[in-house]
Amino acid sequence: MTIGDKIPEILGVDQDGNQIKASDYRGRKIVLYSYPKANTGGCTAEACSLQAHKQELESMGYSIIGISRDKQAAQKKFATAQGLEFPLVADTETTVLQQLGAWGEKVACGHRTVGILRTTYLVNEEGIIEKIFTPKEIKTKIHAEQILDYLKK
Repeated sequence: MTIGDKIPEILGVDQDGNQIKASDYRGRKIVLYSYPKANTGGCTAEACSLQAHKQELESMGYSIIGISRDKQAAQKKFATAQGLEFPLVADTETTVLQQLGAWGEKVACGHRTVGILRTTYLVNEEGIIEKIFTPKEIKTKIHAEQILDYLKK
């Protein structure tokens, strides 16, 4: 997906078994971020950064939604362990990740693999992508600050 595209309507089921749909957020903005694997170093740092700045993002009209290939139980364990207060979608079949363009070839430790591309989409009130943070741009420990810096421009 690119800037100007509409995100998929059905995003999937979150850690609590709730179906998450784009239309549920109509009239609100979304920070939709994909991450490779729950309870790993970079993904934990990124999620905790977003949680730490959740109130500030909400004051700017944004809700946070995470999405990865992890199963619902792993998402639940991750959310509980890190005190995450936002939906974590379990896209085990990578359907939505592929639609978003957050699934593809990457290089990890010098090896080419296919997997989740850490990406963040800022979505407007109508479900349209307004900004994409690519894997090379994202600094997991300060990702929320990167988003806020962009929004404050």
